Amino acid sequence: MGDSAGRRRPGLLAGLLAAVVVAAGCMGGGLDQGEPQQPGPEQTRPQQSRQPASPGARTTRADGTTSVAEFKQDFSDAVGSAEDYWTAQFQASGKRFQPVRRVVPYTREGEVSCGGQPLPRNNAVYCSAGDFIAYDVNWSVWAFRQIGDAFLFYLLGHEYAHGIQVRLGIRYNFTIQQELQADCMAGAYLGDSVRDKRLTLEEGDLDEFREGLLAVGDDPDQPWFAEGSHGTAEQRTDSFFRGYQKSLGACGLG
Repeated sequence: MGDSAGRRRPGLLAGLLAAVVVAAGCMGGGLDQGEPQQPGPEQTRPQQSRQPASPGARTTRADGTTSVAEFKQDFSDAVGSAEDYWTAQFQASGKRFQPVRRVVPYTREGEVSCGGQPLPRNNAVYCSAGDFIAYDVNWSVWAFRQIGDAFLFYLLGHEYAHGIQVRLGIRYNFTIQQELQADCMAGAYLGDSVRDKRLTLEEGDLDEFREGLLAVGDDPDQPWFAEGSHGTAEQRTDSFFRGYQKSLGACGLG
C-alpha cells in the first residue's frame, strides 16, 4: 500500500454526530487492547518462515516487505495519511481538527504508561488520557512481515479512529460497540483514500486486510458484552469492509 499525490475530495461528518451514551467502553481506562498477539515459541506459526520477531533480513511476504526501513516508511505514511484524511473530514464540516498528539514506539512492557497503567508488550493502543498512540515496535515489525504493509495502515487507522471518537464525544455502553465502530472508521478512511487516489491499493492488500482482521478477532466463546471485547473475526471483518465500501455513513458518522 502506498501514498499518492492525488487530491482528495473531502468527506462529511454530518455535523460531527456524536453517539453519547452513559457507560464507557475500553477507552474509559485509556487503553485499546486486543490486537493480534505474537505467538510464543510453543505455538504454531503457520505463515512464519522461522525468523525472529525482532528485525532481521529474511523475506516472508510475496510483496517483499522485510526491512526496518520499509517498515518505518510505511508506518510514517500510515500516520500521515490518517491525519490528512481526518483533517479533511473535520474541515468539510467547518471544524478545526487537532491531530493525535504523538505516536510512541516502545520495546519493553511498562516502558510506556497510560493513565498510570503500564502498557503490555505485543500490542498497539490509543491512550485517551494522554492523547497518544503507542505500539510495541518489535511486535509491529513482526506483524508487518507476517501479514504485510497493508496491516499497518489498518492498525493505525483503527487506533486513530479511537482518537476521533474521543474528539467527537462518542461513548458506547459496551466495548465491542466502540471497537467495531473504530474498525468501520478505519475501513472508511482507507476506502475513501483509495477512491480519492490518496493511497494506492497494491496487489494483495485486500487479502492482507482480511488476514489481519482474522488475527484480531476475539475468541468465539468470549461474551460480546464483556469488558474488552472487540468482536469476532467475522464481526470485525464485516465492520471494516462495510466502512471500506460505503464510507463514514456506514459507521454512523455521515
